[in-house]
Amino acid sequence: MLKIHFSGEDILRTRVAPAADPVWELVLSLHVLRGRTRDPLTANWRRSVARDLRQDSASEQLRLLFALNPPRGYFPDFLTPYASVEGFEAGLDALRRTPAELLHRDLSVLAAENQLPSSAAALARGEVSALHHLAESMEQYRSLAISPYWGRIQAAVAADRTRRARALLDGGVEGLLASLRPTMRWDSGVLEVHSYPHSRDLHLDGRGLLLVPSFFCAATPVALLDPALPPVLVYPVDRLGALVPADAASGAARESLAALLGRTRAAVLQASDEGCTTGEVARQLNISPAAASQHATVLRNAGLLVSHRERNSVLHTLTPLGRAMLDA
Repeated sequence: MLKIHFSGEDILRTRVAPAADPVWELVLSLHVLRGRTRDPLTANWRRSVARDLRQDSASEQLRLLFALNPPRGYFPDFLTPYASVEGFEAGLDALRRTPAELLHRDLSVLAAENQLPSSAAALARGEVSALHHLAESMEQYRSLAISPYWGRIQAAVAADRTRRARALLDGGVEGLLASLRPTMRWDSGVLEVHSYPHSRDLHLDGRGLLLVPSFFCAATPVALLDPALPPVLVYPVDRLGALVPADAASGAARESLAALLGRTRAAVLQASDEGCTTGEVARQLNISPAAASQHATVLRNAGLLVSHRERNSVLHTLTPLGRAMLDA
């Protein structure tokens, strides 16, 4: 079990990442791609990416990147720099500037349980060319495995952020931390992460905690190994359906758009702009809860809303497609 210890100052400095983190999603997707789990929501994605890797002969060029991310166990902290919260390019810039001593330390930990290719030696020495090659490999993999699916990944993370925002408004930061159940438990200043592979205590020491909602995070949240690095906890979000490319998702949505005509459904879409439960929609529009639920189902099937059950209510939020339609 991982126990994260908060002071009052830590609670004030705890926040949720502003959007899906592209570097964390990239790294964790490698674990999903090569892992043993057979999640039906990512099965088509796995098959498609594996096929494209074979056809493009990209796997050899990505050999070092794969070796740094074994399906299970430790992977280097330097692969997911804190700067990635500002975007993919910011994350890669930080990776290219990783000090040699950190590279050597992290790769030594990884090599203790995994066989690494010869190219890892140059990386461990901090050679600039090796760092740039790794960054280029990440860009190549991203274009193949992440970018075509980014809209769905963003939608799942945005829906989770809406849930956390409501928890924060209702109960403050402690309400936010309590909302992370069932994978985590908040109790008396300690956030306990269940099923963590190692027993460990992390003291935030006034630095606060960055919570990173992630599509590709598996059932167990992930923290950096080095306690001296800025504290980050990556946790899984509901995936909201199968992972399909943006063009396929748009095609399915177009088939359902004919069912969206009418003022009431447009009003339901508008009401969901900042997140709204079925009961709140019904009260705002003066319609029955059953009618509100029916309209939300049509919007959800068209890819314009995502819905998440929280205890006795269902929260509806816009997808990127829904927001684009509303803005139009």
